Amino acid sequence: MAEPVLQISNLVKSFGALRATDDVTIDLHPGEIHALIGPNGAGKSTLIHQICGTHAPNSGTIRFMGEDITHLGVAARARKGLGRTFQISSIAPEFSALRNVMLAVQARQGSSFRFFRPVRSDASLTGPAMTALERVGLAGRASLPVAELSHGERRQLEIAIALALGSRAFLLDEPMAGMGPEGSRALTSFLADLKQEAPILLVEHDMDAVFALADRISVLVYGKIIATGTVEEIRRDPAVRTAYLGDHD
Repeated sequence: MAEPVLQISNLVKSFGALRATDDVTIDLHPGEIHALIGPNGAGKSTLIHQICGTHAPNSGTIRFMGEDITHLGVAARARKGLGRTFQISSIAPEFSALRNVMLAVQARQGSSFRFFRPVRSDASLTGPAMTALERVGLAGRASLPVAELSHGERRQLEIAIALALGSRAFLLDEPMAGMGPEGSRALTSFLADLKQEAPILLVEHDMDAVFALADRISVLVYGKIIATGTVEEIRRDPAVRTAYLGDHD
């Protein structure tokens, strides 16, 4: 098997007496979707924050593309190709969908803001930005201010931004949140193709989407990984059924 793109080893994060992540080890391989599931309060968001660099772990290591990134900041990790979408959208609501993605293209190119030329007419920005929007199904909404997009469309826009940044792995935090059945089906189909471009660590409560997409699943409960395996292995695991899946089977 190929070396992991992302490798988290023995990660610990405590808040006072609470261990939000307790000796967590998990990895992500090329061409796969690895889903992270667990009940509310299990520590999933804290783990994602540590992987992205917004929370520093108390101990443990994070390696990305073979490099130790444990002590790098958020921006440095993003520049190395670690792309993230957020549970709460963090895009600029006053800009159009197109402008948001153009800013990501511009950041990837390493160019400064072009104050002395109309960026809307700059094909080196608009072309890649429109391609990213088309890929997530938002080309027809490109000119709309983000404030006029639905919650589900904002999640699609975040993925377009991550694509425009040239991410080499994706951390997707509840991408199905706020989407109706049709939007969820479309995004599920898109993510199934996207993993061949860059692997995905997926945090998701929509178990239908998880079971349809995941190559592997890890289950986090009270800060600990209690099981990792294929969809069928996780479905059959008695500890997982007791702790989390319940009637989802």
